[in-house]
Amino acid sequence: MLSNVPRATRAILVANIVVYLMQLSLGEGFTERFALWPLGENFEPWQVFTYAFLHSPANPTHIFFNMFAVFMFGSRLEHFLGTNRYVIYYAASLLAGACAQLAVAQATGAVYSVIGASGAVFGLLLAFAMFFPREKLMLLFPPIPMPAWLFVTLYGVLELTLGVTGSQDQVAHFAHLGGMLGGALVILIWRLQGTPRRPRF
Repeated sequence: MLSNVPRATRAILVANIVVYLMQLSLGEGFTERFALWPLGENFEPWQVFTYAFLHSPANPTHIFFNMFAVFMFGSRLEHFLGTNRYVIYYAASLLAGACAQLAVAQATGAVYSVIGASGAVFGLLLAFAMFFPREKLMLLFPPIPMPAWLFVTLYGVLELTLGVTGSQDQVAHFAHLGGMLGGALVILIWRLQGTPRRPRF
């Protein structure tokens, strides 16, 4: 099955699964060392990257849904953008998610670590909606099909609402929004540079 997945998406999937197995084997200390901490609170520079390859060992659905999204949306986007540009986009989204989370933690004084590929995943969702706006996506609950642009817009508004109101305080909503913002900026730069619709590498 993975043999049909483009190489960068496949590498991301494998890396996340391997790291997850390491988390299960090495325990909480490993996870906390590479999770994203607020500035001044166990923060290390590498965490702005490594946090996106960690997931909750106690909640297998965390990694399952993130990797399912990478598989579904990442594969399509890598074929569309080309591998090099796709990797740049994914990295920019996860770094933007980290920066947004650090900024919010600094502003609010919140002290907790963040893990998960969701910042990058929300960047992929944003890109999918921009490049394939009329593609139909199906909600799980309720199972209502809708165009990608509408699905992602509603999802973004929901994340903003949950983040501002403090609902689901165990979820880093602003990291998700940061991933979308970082992705949007990358696409804007490409368009200003006159990047071909289907770049070649």
